[in-house]
Amino acid sequence: MNEQTLISLVATPIGNLEDMTFRAVRILKEVDLIAAEDTRHAKKLLNHYEIKTPLTSYHMHNEKGKTDSLLDRVEGGLHLAMLSDAGTPCISDPGYLMVRDAIARGIKIELIPGASALTYAAAVCGFPITDFHFHGFLPQKSGKRKRVLESIKDHPSTYFFFESPYKMNRLLNEVKEVLGEDTQMFLLREATKLHEEHIHGSAGELQEMYAEKKWKGEFTVAVRIEDKSKEK
Repeated sequence: MNEQTLISLVATPIGNLEDMTFRAVRILKEVDLIAAEDTRHAKKLLNHYEIKTPLTSYHMHNEKGKTDSLLDRVEGGLHLAMLSDAGTPCISDPGYLMVRDAIARGIKIELIPGASALTYAAAVCGFPITDFHFHGFLPQKSGKRKRVLESIKDHPSTYFFFESPYKMNRLLNEVKEVLGEDTQMFLLREATKLHEEHIHGSAGELQEMYAEKKWKGEFTVAVRIEDKSKEK
């Protein structure tokens, strides 16, 4: 492996720009090119920190066509950084193909860590997390979504999901239907933003709250499956 060939995965704030690290700013200023999930979104962040590095788009719709050409440039000496819209690249965001193929080519990968909605929710949910599972976004189709929930029903642990505001009521309905209305949940809404909210309750209680408040914003969801054998 040529130690000079390098891709830096740079975690970015999930809402509050003050969560950007000094190291992340330095790396983004030093690299030759930044591959961003959404260049318009990235420009706002880069302008805030007076970062002038050139941008190129890299997202789920073009990653198959751009990965090889970008890696060719990295092998030629280009130092590439990757950004997702928020949080860490590859975590429910583009980047997997780039990392997989870079490893196959012997290209060095480094992560510049930062804010994470998953670890934030895990820390504040109040559920045991010595053993937890992350499922990212549930599938689009109802049948597949319910099959995911069915698969966790008999396995005690804490499960984390990402969900958009448009599907939050749908998720609460599905949890209530598949796992039961007493299933304990935690919703982290608008993490690190001005209107951040921590919401605890059963699936049934949260469904009633949603009907009243019609929450907006992005959610990280925790679902707790208890060990039924210990309840007897």
